[in-house]
Amino acid sequence: MSAAKLALVTGASRGIGRQIALGLADQGHQVIAVSRSALDTSALSASQKSIITSITGDVSDNSFVEKLEKQVSKEHGAVQILVNAAGVFGPIDLIQNTDPGEWVRTIIIDAIAPYYTARSFLPGMLKSKWGRIINLTSAASLHPPGPLNSAYGTSKAALNQLTRHLAAEVAGSGVTANVMHPGDVRSDMWGDIKAKAEALGEVGKDYKAWVDWVDQTGGDDPKKAMDLVLKLVSSESDSVNGRFCWIDQPLQAPIPSWEDPVDARPWG
Repeated sequence: MSAAKLALVTGASRGIGRQIALGLADQGHQVIAVSRSALDTSALSASQKSIITSITGDVSDNSFVEKLEKQVSKEHGAVQILVNAAGVFGPIDLIQNTDPGEWVRTIIIDAIAPYYTARSFLPGMLKSKWGRIINLTSAASLHPPGPLNSAYGTSKAALNQLTRHLAAEVAGSGVTANVMHPGDVRSDMWGDIKAKAEALGEVGKDYKAWVDWVDQTGGDDPKKAMDLVLKLVSSESDSVNGRFCWIDQPLQAPIPSWEDPVDARPWG
């Protein structure tokens, strides 16, 4: 195992984020678990409790993120592993029927919050010449655009591009930035999609079909996402930067994302 690092995981109180936080702790990394509700530590082992610190707050609020960076830096040092796992699915409806506040908040939580956290914690990584930024995206960002999930699809496509820009900026510095699809998991988000799809009736049949498929198959084990994070923070992934990463043996077969960029601008 590589040397223990200081990791910060957002959305860490439940679901995939919690699994990732616990997995990092089990590997000996010190973990700052950030979420809007406190991480339940009652079921944690003594060793996990000793290296996991739970902090409550909203990472879609930049003032909170800036204060968080100052607090963590003062009390624990520079964050070396940043996992942005906080996210919402947002409205499932035609654009003209969506609530603007809910639509925009989806973009803020899923795409802008990772910008806030990367902006605040990246300088410490660059100073120490080592760091990992891992943003949880979705295969939905690669699927052909369709009706009903414009907020989520747009947010994850934006997150992909943000991460690629980050990767370009940190190339060769010892820091990497990647996105990962955590799989099709029976998470709280899955439950949210199920309820919204059922409420739409016939219009939501495509989402209902996905919900039923995940239900029937049992979905991907969230531990697969944890394993991928552990792989990305290990030395074997030192050269992985700016990539769309897939869990091992996902229920949904990997689909093409992007090739290595070719710079063919005519002006230089």
